[in-house]
Amino acid sequence: MKQSHLRSVLYLSLLNVLCVCLIATPLQAAEEKPAVEPIVRVVDLDVGESTTVTLSNGAQVKVKLQDLKETRDPIRQAIRSAIVTVEVDGETMELESGMYNLPQTIGKVQIDCSITGGYNSNGTPSFWGLDKDARLRFWPAGSPLIKPGSFIYPVDQRWFATRTWYDNEPVDGGTKILPKIYYHSGLDIGGAEKLTKVIAATDAIVVSSGNDVLDGHKKDTPVSPRYDVVYLLDARGWYYRYSHLHKINNHIRPGRLIKQGEEIGILGKKGASGGWSHLHFEIKSRQPSGKWGTQAGYAFLWEAYRKQYNPKLVANTRRKHFIKAGDSTVLKGTQSYSADNSIQSYKWTFTDGTTATGAEVKRTYNKPGVYSEILKVTDKRGNVDFDFAEVHVLDPKNMEKYVPRIHASYWPSLKNRVGEPITFKVRTFGNTSGEEVWDFGDGSPTVSVKSDGNVKPLNEDGYAVTQHTYQKPGDYLVKVERSREDGVTAVTRLHVRVEP
Repeated sequence: MKQSHLRSVLYLSLLNVLCVCLIATPLQAAEEKPAVEPIVRVVDLDVGESTTVTLSNGAQVKVKLQDLKETRDPIRQAIRSAIVTVEVDGETMELESGMYNLPQTIGKVQIDCSITGGYNSNGTPSFWGLDKDARLRFWPAGSPLIKPGSFIYPVDQRWFATRTWYDNEPVDGGTKILPKIYYHSGLDIGGAEKLTKVIAATDAIVVSSGNDVLDGHKKDTPVSPRYDVVYLLDARGWYYRYSHLHKINNHIRPGRLIKQGEEIGILGKKGASGGWSHLHFEIKSRQPSGKWGTQAGYAFLWEAYRKQYNPKLVANTRRKHFIKAGDSTVLKGTQSYSADNSIQSYKWTFTDGTTATGAEVKRTYNKPGVYSEILKVTDKRGNVDFDFAEVHVLDPKNMEKYVPRIHASYWPSLKNRVGEPITFKVRTFGNTSGEEVWDFGDGSPTVSVKSDGNVKPLNEDGYAVTQHTYQKPGDYLVKVERSREDGVTAVTRLHVRVEP
């Protein structure tokens, strides 16, 4: 069957089920079997509890949650790592919850842990709908994680083009350090405000656009309307939230059926964005507790991006670090990806100019600030890729306030060419003195700009904008920094790939 015909058949199937959803109550719709049965199977367990899981291929596995260890930082008491010990058909393995971890294979299943109970203690329990110690997800070994052809990457930009906040990461932002933690539920994909396109990840029906909500989806659903938000519902019965949109396209109206890949709007910083430009993308589904909760999306996004763009090598040192001056942290590149499993070297270049090698390195930071440390990964074919470890170092004399932070982005981030201008945007948070200084990594003179310091988070002109054109192809490491009057500096970096 040709792909175009298959898509048409799938779309008609979606149309049928979503028409049923229009006339059914949300409870009725939730009780019916979805048109597209999810491949994933989800189980909530307490430590010591066992169950039998029937996989999507009909096979069964016996599962026991043996142990749970959650590590909290001494500053905010935020969980920075949660590790479960799981027994599957008599075999035992450890899994870390969220934090850019992908499902692992054991026996005849792929398994991950999407959330653990400790996140409810000083977080927001309603995000997850978890009433037990841990949530485990299962797929058959070797299976795709989501139905092929039914899901794509929801932004028109390169993977890790700029800052991200992904599953379970504690969000360290604002001005004052608060006791309640916003553990990230859903995926914040940073991008260039007013430039980056946001697209539909799935064939779906629009159930809300701005403050307009489709009848039948106003109660007992995860829909929480806001002027900058769109909700879509797909044939799996999953709701998709797209937040902080600078503009919602006029044709995205409640009741309209849209196809995968249609433009929803333009990425922005509207609503409760904190002032930085990003798409908040979150999937909600019924959980084993019977409640609506987040269906962790990192693994789905990565699988979709990998199939769409076929990257040969992707460096990954995303997990953020939060310490006070004088303390140490371990930077890791172990989650980097190679299409042929041939990573040969990990090289680190630090803000102070020193270097190190190895998949993991331990660093001590004696001065407050925000650091952006360079990871270079090389495979056996000579392919290289870069990522940046963000290290947030507090002043021990002022532990109630964050040090200044900085966000930068660029557009376009795909298929940049020699001689074509690239737009760069930057905004500093928690500092109004000084200027941002750009080093574009090609030997050209630095460029100084000045953002508003996020005094008013929704300020239309909050980001400072400049353009740069590269004259030669290559991988360019761009740095932008801004210093406070006392010398505390925030640094961030971008990796720009320029083709001939």
